[in-house]
Amino acid sequence: MDGGSSNPRLLEIVALCKRFGEQAALADIAFGVGAGEVLGIIGPNGAGKTTLLETIAGLLPADGGDVLWQGDALAPASRRNVMFYLPDGVRPYRDQFVVQVLSFFAGVYRASSARLGDAIHHLGLAPVLQQRVHALSKGYGRRLMLALGLLAPQPLLLMDEPFDGFDLRQTRDVMELLRALAANGRTLVLAIHQLTDAERVCDRFVFLREGRVIALGSLGELRVRTARPDASLEDLFLALT
Repeated sequence: MDGGSSNPRLLEIVALCKRFGEQAALADIAFGVGAGEVLGIIGPNGAGKTTLLETIAGLLPADGGDVLWQGDALAPASRRNVMFYLPDGVRPYRDQFVVQVLSFFAGVYRASSARLGDAIHHLGLAPVLQQRVHALSKGYGRRLMLALGLLAPQPLLLMDEPFDGFDLRQTRDVMELLRALAANGRTLVLAIHQLTDAERVCDRFVFLREGRVIALGSLGELRVRTARPDASLEDLFLALT
């Protein structure tokens, strides 16, 4: 199974394992991510997508395997220097105003006022700048988290369900934004439940089932593997699982 891409490998996951008691949540996970690539981690609920992202980010200790950065082992404590993780359903500083949170993160990451303005503009946050974080709708809460990812300087973004809470038009707008980030050199690893969204935005895919990689490749490579040249990502997932 080929875990590479056409771009130089930035991140490589080697035989990553995670257990919760007697249950194997991740078993020998292996794949690579190229610089400037958008990689989709897809699978049904309970497949291990969030656990995988949290283990890569160093939030959960691995029980085996390695996370390599440009070919060198990367200790969990060092991962925050090169990757920024956007979890699903988390809202920082709930009692603060949106503008305060954005300004704070811009200051921490030494982002210019122009960069802060671009994040606010691209994610349509101007109408809620004076709202407190806890009062935001699900969609605006997700936009705020994405804005923090835009302000962060790390070259790799790990994102859990980046389109959750968005309608169709908003989802397409965010997809365009993510593709623009990749075109400008940012590398994205996205855990996505909706396969139609994953097909539109990702360059390659890692199929997870019960904590194991069952398929890996681009849409074209997966079509060749299944001998289904016109299949959608959803069709391919059903065929391979």
